[in-house]
Amino acid sequence: MAVHTEMRTGADSLGFHPKDEPQVCGTISPMTIPTPYPATRLRRLRRDDFTRRLVRENALSVNDLIYPVFVLDGEKKREAVASMPGVERLSLDLLLPVAETCVKLGIPVMALFPVIDASLKTPDGREATNANGLVPRVVKSLKAHFPNLGVMTDVALDPFTSHGQDGLLDDTGYILNDPTVEVLVQQALTQADAGVDIVAPSDMMDGRIGAIRQALEAHGHVHTRIMAYSAKYASSFYGPFRDAVGSAANLGKSDKKVYQMDAGNTDEALREVAMDIAEGADMVMVKPGMPYLDIVRRVKDTFSMPTFVYQVSGEYAMLKAAAQNGWLDHDGVMMESLLAFKRAGADGILTYFAIQAAEKLRQQG
Repeated sequence: MAVHTEMRTGADSLGFHPKDEPQVCGTISPMTIPTPYPATRLRRLRRDDFTRRLVRENALSVNDLIYPVFVLDGEKKREAVASMPGVERLSLDLLLPVAETCVKLGIPVMALFPVIDASLKTPDGREATNANGLVPRVVKSLKAHFPNLGVMTDVALDPFTSHGQDGLLDDTGYILNDPTVEVLVQQALTQADAGVDIVAPSDMMDGRIGAIRQALEAHGHVHTRIMAYSAKYASSFYGPFRDAVGSAANLGKSDKKVYQMDAGNTDEALREVAMDIAEGADMVMVKPGMPYLDIVRRVKDTFSMPTFVYQVSGEYAMLKAAAQNGWLDHDGVMMESLLAFKRAGADGILTYFAIQAAEKLRQQG
Protein backbone atom coordinates (compact mmCIF):
# COMPACT_ATOMS: atom_id res chain seq x y z
CA MET A 1 0.00 0.00 0.00
CA ALA A 2 1.41 3.36 -0.99
CA VAL A 3 1.80 5.87 1.73
CA HIS A 4 0.49 9.27 0.74
CA THR A 5 2.34 12.24 2.23
CA GLU A 6 1.36 15.87 1.93
CA MET A 7 3.78 18.76 1.92
CA ARG A 8 2.59 21.57 4.24
CA THR A 9 3.98 25.06 3.88
CA GLY A 10 3.61 28.52 5.37
CA ALA A 11 1.08 29.05 8.11
CA ASP A 12 -0.44 25.65 7.37
CA SER A 13 2.84 23.96 8.30
CA LEU A 14 2.59 25.59 11.71
CA GLY A 15 -0.89 24.22 12.28
CA PHE A 16 -2.81 27.41 11.50
CA HIS A 17 -5.68 27.19 9.05
CA PRO A 18 -7.21 30.57 8.11
CA LYS A 19 -10.74 29.16 8.02
CA ASP A 20 -10.39 27.53 11.41
CA GLU A 21 -11.17 29.11 14.75
CA PRO A 22 -7.98 30.62 16.24
CA GLN A 23 -5.84 27.93 17.83
CA VAL A 24 -3.21 28.33 20.52
CA CYS A 25 0.27 27.13 19.58
CA GLY A 26 2.27 26.80 22.78
CA THR A 27 2.12 30.19 24.49
CA ILE A 28 2.05 32.19 21.24
CA SER A 29 -1.19 33.14 19.57
CA PRO A 30 -1.28 31.92 15.94
CA MET A 31 -2.04 35.49 14.86
CA THR A 32 1.45 36.52 16.01
CA ILE A 33 3.38 33.68 14.35
CA PRO A 34 5.97 35.25 12.03
CA THR A 35 6.58 34.35 8.43
CA PRO A 36 8.63 31.13 8.50
CA TYR A 37 12.37 30.91 8.06
CA PRO A 38 14.21 32.04 5.97
CA ALA A 39 11.95 35.01 5.25
CA THR A 40 12.10 35.67 8.99
CA ARG A 41 15.51 35.49 10.61
CA LEU A 42 15.08 36.58 14.21
CA ARG A 43 18.83 36.95 14.62
CA ARG A 44 18.78 39.97 12.31
CA LEU A 45 17.54 42.06 15.23
CA ARG A 46 20.36 40.79 17.46
CA ARG A 47 23.22 41.51 15.04
CA ASP A 48 24.62 44.67 16.59
CA ASP A 49 24.30 46.86 19.65
CA PHE A 50 22.27 49.66 18.08
CA THR A 51 19.64 47.24 16.79
CA ARG A 52 19.39 45.41 20.10
CA ARG A 53 18.87 48.76 21.85
CA LEU A 54 16.36 49.86 19.24
CA VAL A 55 14.03 46.88 19.72
CA ARG A 56 14.59 46.22 23.44
CA GLU A 57 11.21 45.62 25.09
CA ASN A 58 12.17 46.49 28.68
CA ALA A 59 14.80 48.77 30.15
CA LEU A 60 16.04 49.67 33.63
CA SER A 61 16.20 53.32 34.68
CA VAL A 62 17.47 55.08 37.80
CA ASN A 63 13.85 56.17 38.25
CA ASP A 64 12.99 52.54 39.05
CA LEU A 65 15.20 52.35 42.14
CA ILE A 66 14.48 52.63 45.86
CA TYR A 67 17.45 52.37 48.21
CA PRO A 68 16.86 50.63 51.56
CA VAL A 69 19.19 51.81 54.36
CA PHE A 70 19.73 50.88 58.00
CA VAL A 71 20.01 53.75 60.48
CA LEU A 72 21.45 53.75 64.00
CA ASP A 73 21.12 56.18 66.87
CA GLY A 74 24.18 58.20 67.90
CA GLU A 75 26.96 59.90 65.96
CA LYS A 76 29.86 58.69 63.82
CA LYS A 77 28.61 55.14 64.10
CA ARG A 78 29.21 52.72 61.25
CA GLU A 79 28.60 48.96 61.56
CA ALA A 80 29.10 46.48 58.76
CA VAL A 81 26.39 43.87 58.23
CA ALA A 82 28.42 40.68 57.92
CA SER A 83 25.77 38.77 55.98
CA MET A 84 25.26 41.64 53.49
CA PRO A 85 28.64 42.56 51.94
CA GLY A 86 28.92 46.29 51.34
CA VAL A 87 25.90 47.18 53.50
CA GLU A 88 26.34 49.15 56.73
CA ARG A 89 24.25 50.42 59.61
CA LEU A 90 24.85 54.17 59.80
CA SER A 91 24.11 56.94 62.26
CA LEU A 92 22.28 59.95 60.85
CA ASP A 93 25.38 62.09 60.37
CA LEU A 94 26.91 59.38 58.18
CA LEU A 95 23.60 58.68 56.42
CA LEU A 96 23.27 62.25 55.16
CA PRO A 97 26.16 61.89 52.66
CA VAL A 98 24.53 58.70 51.39
CA ALA A 99 21.30 60.62 50.86
CA GLU A 100 23.27 63.27 48.99
CA THR A 101 24.70 60.56 46.74
CA CYS A 102 21.17 59.33 46.02
CA VAL A 103 20.14 62.84 45.03
CA LYS A 104 23.16 63.32 42.75
CA LEU A 105 22.53 59.97 41.05
CA GLY A 106 18.80 60.64 40.65
CA ILE A 107 17.57 57.80 42.88
CA PRO A 108 14.00 58.88 43.73
CA VAL A 109 13.45 57.31 47.15
CA MET A 110 15.35 56.16 50.21
CA ALA A 111 13.67 53.60 52.48
CA LEU A 112 14.53 53.71 56.20
CA PHE A 113 14.90 50.71 58.49
CA PRO A 114 15.80 51.47 62.12
CA VAL A 115 18.23 49.63 64.36
CA ILE A 116 17.35 50.61 67.92
CA ASP A 117 19.00 49.82 71.23
CA ALA A 118 17.89 46.59 72.87
CA SER A 119 16.88 48.51 75.99
CA LEU A 120 14.11 50.24 73.99
CA LYS A 121 12.55 47.00 72.78
CA THR A 122 9.40 45.87 74.58
CA PRO A 123 6.76 43.18 74.03
CA ASP A 124 4.34 45.78 72.65
CA GLY A 125 6.89 47.66 70.50
CA ARG A 126 5.69 51.03 71.78
CA GLU A 127 8.93 52.77 70.81
CA ALA A 128 7.58 52.65 67.27
CA THR A 129 5.10 55.39 68.24
CA ASN A 130 7.62 57.69 69.93
CA ALA A 131 7.47 61.09 68.22
CA ASN A 132 11.05 61.76 69.37
CA GLY A 133 12.28 58.32 68.37
CA LEU A 134 14.95 57.44 65.85
CA VAL A 135 12.78 57.22 62.75
CA PRO A 136 10.92 60.56 63.17
CA ARG A 137 14.20 62.36 63.86
CA VAL A 138 15.86 60.87 60.80
CA VAL A 139 12.86 61.68 58.61
CA LYS A 140 12.84 65.32 59.73
CA SER A 141 16.55 65.71 59.10
CA LEU A 142 16.46 64.07 55.66
CA LYS A 143 13.53 66.20 54.50
CA ALA A 144 15.21 69.35 55.84
CA HIS A 145 18.47 68.64 54.00
CA PHE A 146 17.06 67.00 50.86
CA PRO A 147 13.44 68.08 50.37
CA ASN A 148 13.26 66.57 46.88
CA LEU A 149 14.46 63.12 47.94
CA GLY A 150 11.53 60.82 48.62
CA VAL A 151 11.62 59.20 52.06
CA MET A 152 9.80 55.96 52.81
CA THR A 153 9.38 54.37 56.23
CA ASP A 154 8.61 50.85 57.31
CA VAL A 155 5.41 50.40 59.30
CA ALA A 156 6.01 47.25 61.32
CA LEU A 157 6.88 46.40 64.90
CA ASP A 158 9.61 43.76 64.55
CA PRO A 159 12.52 46.22 64.96
CA PHE A 160 10.87 47.43 68.18
CA THR A 161 9.60 44.25 69.86
CA SER A 162 11.60 42.22 72.34
CA HIS A 163 10.32 38.99 70.72
CA GLY A 164 11.09 39.96 67.10
CA GLN A 165 7.57 39.46 65.79
CA ASP A 166 5.68 42.07 63.78
CA GLY A 167 2.79 42.22 66.22
CA LEU A 168 1.51 41.84 69.75
CA LEU A 169 1.31 38.37 71.29
CA ASP A 170 -1.37 36.67 73.34
CA ASP A 171 -0.58 34.30 76.22
CA THR A 172 0.05 31.43 73.80
CA GLY A 173 2.42 33.39 71.59
CA TYR A 174 -0.09 33.91 68.79
CA ILE A 175 0.16 37.27 66.97
CA LEU A 176 -2.96 39.32 67.60
CA ASN A 177 -4.35 41.14 64.59
CA ASP A 178 -6.58 44.01 65.72
CA PRO A 179 -4.52 45.17 68.74
CA THR A 180 -1.47 45.16 66.47
CA VAL A 181 -3.27 47.29 63.89
CA GLU A 182 -4.02 49.88 66.57
CA VAL A 183 -0.29 50.27 67.27
CA LEU A 184 0.56 50.30 63.56
CA VAL A 185 -1.87 53.18 63.02
CA GLN A 186 -0.12 55.19 65.72
CA GLN A 187 3.27 54.32 64.21
CA ALA A 188 2.16 55.48 60.76
CA LEU A 189 0.75 58.73 62.17
CA THR A 190 4.00 59.38 64.03
CA GLN A 191 5.93 58.97 60.79
CA ALA A 192 3.50 61.11 58.82
CA ASP A 193 3.70 63.87 61.46
CA ALA A 194 7.49 63.83 60.98
CA GLY A 195 6.99 64.53 57.27
CA VAL A 196 7.60 61.18 55.60
CA ASP A 197 6.44 60.91 52.00
CA ILE A 198 5.52 57.21 51.88
CA VAL A 199 4.52 54.85 54.68
CA ALA A 200 5.03 51.19 53.85
CA PRO A 201 3.15 48.73 56.10
CA SER A 202 5.11 45.46 55.95
CA ASP A 203 3.45 43.60 58.81
CA MET A 204 0.75 41.65 56.90
CA MET A 205 -1.99 42.20 59.48
CA ASP A 206 -5.52 42.10 58.04
CA GLY A 207 -7.19 45.49 57.65
CA ARG A 208 -4.18 47.64 58.46
CA ILE A 209 -4.18 49.55 55.16
CA GLY A 210 -7.76 50.73 55.64
CA ALA A 211 -7.14 51.69 59.25
CA ILE A 212 -3.98 53.62 58.39
CA ARG A 213 -5.60 55.38 55.43
CA GLN A 214 -8.56 56.44 57.54
CA ALA A 215 -6.28 57.78 60.28
CA LEU A 216 -4.08 59.66 57.82
CA GLU A 217 -7.11 61.33 56.28
CA ALA A 218 -8.57 62.20 59.68
CA HIS A 219 -5.31 63.88 60.74
CA GLY A 220 -4.88 65.90 57.55
CA HIS A 221 -2.18 63.74 55.97
CA VAL A 222 -4.03 63.55 52.67
CA HIS A 223 -0.82 63.52 50.61
CA THR A 224 0.95 60.75 52.50
CA ARG A 225 1.27 57.80 50.16
CA ILE A 226 0.86 54.17 51.22
CA MET A 227 3.00 51.50 49.59
CA ALA A 228 1.52 48.28 50.91
CA TYR A 229 3.59 45.16 51.29
CA SER A 230 0.57 43.36 49.89
CA ALA A 231 2.02 39.97 48.91
CA LYS A 232 4.72 39.37 51.50
CA TYR A 233 5.69 35.74 51.82
CA ALA A 234 7.02 33.86 54.85
CA SER A 235 10.35 33.48 53.12
CA SER A 236 13.72 32.03 54.06
CA PHE A 237 15.40 34.86 52.12
CA TYR A 238 15.00 37.42 54.93
CA GLY A 239 17.79 36.17 57.19
CA PRO A 240 20.43 38.86 56.51
CA PHE A 241 17.84 41.64 56.95
CA ARG A 242 16.94 40.34 60.38
CA ASP A 243 20.63 40.36 61.22
CA ALA A 244 20.83 43.97 60.06
CA VAL A 245 17.94 45.30 62.18
CA GLY A 246 18.79 43.12 65.16
CA SER A 247 15.59 41.08 65.25
CA ALA A 248 17.11 37.70 64.38
CA ALA A 249 18.26 36.92 67.92
CA ASN A 250 14.93 38.02 69.39
CA LEU A 251 12.95 35.93 66.94
CA GLY A 252 15.09 32.87 67.59
CA LYS A 253 13.58 29.69 66.17
CA SER A 254 10.13 31.24 65.79
CA ASP A 255 8.68 32.04 62.36
CA LYS A 256 6.08 34.36 60.87
CA LYS A 257 3.93 31.87 59.02
CA VAL A 258 0.70 32.75 60.83
CA TYR A 259 0.62 36.17 59.15
CA GLN A 260 3.01 36.19 56.19
CA MET A 261 1.93 34.29 53.08
CA ASP A 262 2.58 30.64 52.28
CA ALA A 263 5.17 30.22 49.52
CA GLY A 264 2.92 27.84 47.59
CA ASN A 265 0.08 30.31 47.04
CA THR A 266 -0.55 32.62 44.10
CA ASP A 267 -4.33 33.22 44.01
CA GLU A 268 -4.15 34.32 47.63
CA ALA A 269 -1.68 37.03 46.63
CA LEU A 270 -4.27 38.52 44.30
CA ARG A 271 -6.82 38.56 47.13
CA GLU A 272 -4.34 40.34 49.39
CA VAL A 273 -3.56 42.93 46.73
CA ALA A 274 -7.25 43.47 45.94
CA MET A 275 -8.03 44.11 49.60
CA ASP A 276 -5.17 46.58 50.01
CA ILE A 277 -6.22 48.50 46.91
CA ALA A 278 -9.82 48.63 48.14
CA GLU A 279 -8.61 49.90 51.52
CA GLY A 280 -6.65 52.80 50.05
CA ALA A 281 -3.16 51.66 49.05
CA ASP A 282 -1.54 53.88 46.41
CA MET A 283 1.09 51.31 45.48
CA VAL A 284 1.47 47.59 46.12
CA MET A 285 4.52 45.41 46.61
CA VAL A 286 5.58 41.80 46.19
CA LYS A 287 8.27 40.47 48.52
CA PRO A 288 10.68 38.68 47.99
CA GLY A 289 11.62 39.38 44.40
CA MET A 290 13.36 36.85 42.20
CA PRO A 291 11.64 33.70 43.57
CA TYR A 292 8.26 35.42 43.08
CA LEU A 293 8.44 36.92 39.59
CA ASP A 294 5.28 35.04 38.66
CA ILE A 295 3.43 36.91 41.42
CA VAL A 296 4.71 40.26 40.16
CA ARG A 297 3.44 39.43 36.68
CA ARG A 298 0.02 38.31 37.90
CA VAL A 299 -0.42 41.35 40.12
CA LYS A 300 0.49 43.79 37.38
CA ASP A 301 -1.63 42.08 34.75
CA THR A 302 -4.64 41.80 37.07
CA PHE A 303 -4.73 45.24 38.66
CA SER A 304 -2.61 47.60 36.48
CA MET A 305 -1.60 49.31 39.72
CA PRO A 306 1.82 50.80 40.51
CA THR A 307 3.55 47.55 41.44
CA PHE A 308 6.85 47.30 43.29
CA VAL A 309 9.12 44.44 44.22
CA TYR A 310 11.72 44.01 46.95
CA GLN A 311 15.00 42.35 46.01
CA VAL A 312 15.50 41.18 49.56
CA SER A 313 18.61 40.72 51.64
CA GLY A 314 19.03 37.02 50.87
CA GLU A 315 18.90 37.64 47.13
CA TYR A 316 21.45 40.43 47.45
CA ALA A 317 23.71 38.34 49.69
CA MET A 318 23.69 35.39 47.29
CA LEU A 319 24.73 37.48 44.31
CA LYS A 320 27.37 39.35 46.31
CA ALA A 321 28.87 36.15 47.74
CA ALA A 322 28.98 34.43 44.35
CA ALA A 323 30.62 37.47 42.78
CA GLN A 324 33.19 37.70 45.57
CA ASN A 325 34.09 34.08 44.94
CA GLY A 326 34.53 34.75 41.25
CA TRP A 327 31.63 32.49 40.30
CA LEU A 328 29.53 35.26 38.74
CA ASP A 329 30.18 38.61 37.10
CA HIS A 330 29.04 41.15 39.70
CA ASP A 331 27.75 43.95 37.49
CA GLY A 332 26.34 41.53 34.95
CA VAL A 333 24.14 39.62 37.41
CA MET A 334 23.24 42.82 39.28
CA MET A 335 21.85 44.51 36.19
CA GLU A 336 20.27 41.35 34.77
CA SER A 337 18.46 40.61 38.01
CA LEU A 338 17.07 44.15 38.18
CA LEU A 339 15.98 44.02 34.54
CA ALA A 340 14.15 40.77 35.30
CA PHE A 341 11.90 42.64 37.73
CA LYS A 342 11.04 45.19 35.08
CA ARG A 343 10.34 42.44 32.57
CA ALA A 344 8.00 40.79 35.05
CA GLY A 345 5.98 43.99 35.31
CA ALA A 346 7.43 45.88 38.26
CA ASP A 347 7.29 49.67 38.17
CA GLY A 348 10.04 49.97 40.76
CA ILE A 349 12.50 47.94 42.81
CA LEU A 350 13.73 48.16 46.37
CA THR A 351 17.31 46.99 46.14
CA TYR A 352 20.55 47.24 48.12
CA PHE A 353 22.23 47.51 44.71
CA ALA A 354 20.53 50.86 44.05
CA ILE A 355 23.61 53.09 44.25
CA GLN A 356 25.83 50.68 42.34
CA ALA A 357 23.14 50.15 39.70
CA ALA A 358 22.58 53.91 39.36
CA GLU A 359 26.31 54.44 38.86
CA LYS A 360 26.37 51.70 36.24
CA LEU A 361 23.41 53.24 34.42
CA ARG A 362 25.17 56.59 34.39
CA GLN A 363 28.29 54.98 32.90
CA GLN A 364 26.16 53.41 30.20
CA GLY A 365 24.71 56.81 29.33
